[in-house]
Amino acid sequence: MNEVLLITVLVLLAIFGVAFFLMYHHYQKRLKRELTRAQKSEQLKTVFIDNISHTLRSPLNAILGFSNLILEDEHETMPLEQVKETACSIKQNTEELLSFVSKLYELSKFQGITPSFTFIEVNLSELMASYRREALNITKPDVLVRVTTDLSPHCKVWLDTNFMHQLMMHILTNAANHISEGDIIIRYTNERRGLKVSVTYIGIGQAEVIGADIYSFLQKEDALKHVNESSVLGLSLCKAIVEVLGGEFYMDTEYDKKTVASFWFPCKMRDTKKENRAFDID
Repeated sequence: MNEVLLITVLVLLAIFGVAFFLMYHHYQKRLKRELTRAQKSEQLKTVFIDNISHTLRSPLNAILGFSNLILEDEHETMPLEQVKETACSIKQNTEELLSFVSKLYELSKFQGITPSFTFIEVNLSELMASYRREALNITKPDVLVRVTTDLSPHCKVWLDTNFMHQLMMHILTNAANHISEGDIIIRYTNERRGLKVSVTYIGIGQAEVIGADIYSFLQKEDALKHVNESSVLGLSLCKAIVEVLGGEFYMDTEYDKKTVASFWFPCKMRDTKKENRAFDID
């Protein structure tokens, strides 16, 4: 009897020990993840402060200089054409500055804390069709945007439409900036109990920026110019959004310059496969 009791106690201790070890390991991983997030948040704050005196200084000085040029024209002798050129310069510098600050703010929401998602059920076919229409507004005249899938047009998915829109438009904007003719193809399917989307086009896609050190990039003296001319912040945001959702984001540029930007994240989907053939969405 004593032996049975001893074995029972030992088994219970072993179970307790395993449970304690698993819990310890789980919370250690969570602690490490939160510590990494906090460090990234601190890095982003440092980057922002550094750029106030470097990257942001040039457009702010330009805006101030052009504004003073107009205000100091006491006798209003400045030709109308020069006034228009000055106003255009102010507008351009303001837009560049606003774009940079907006993207930096968006990135900070994902690097510092876990954002709050609002998941709703939407028709996936209709959602992708809306992204196609928006993409057509930013592409060149000789570029077609197509959507293809093997899922039912009645397929429903649970996701945060705001973050999904943000994610898709950064990818599609990157594609639109790097293709002058041909097709941009949006494909989506159900994979590994989640949603997989890929955007394919013929053009250079800056796949190398995905693995780049975004903080070192932002601290460069000409960071604002490069950020607004490239997709480095937009693609970094895509990666951050997908990773927060527990998914994967990757890009691949082949030797023939075909670029594929893909992402996957777990989500609830229903009414997925009703037919065995793929269809295109017009």
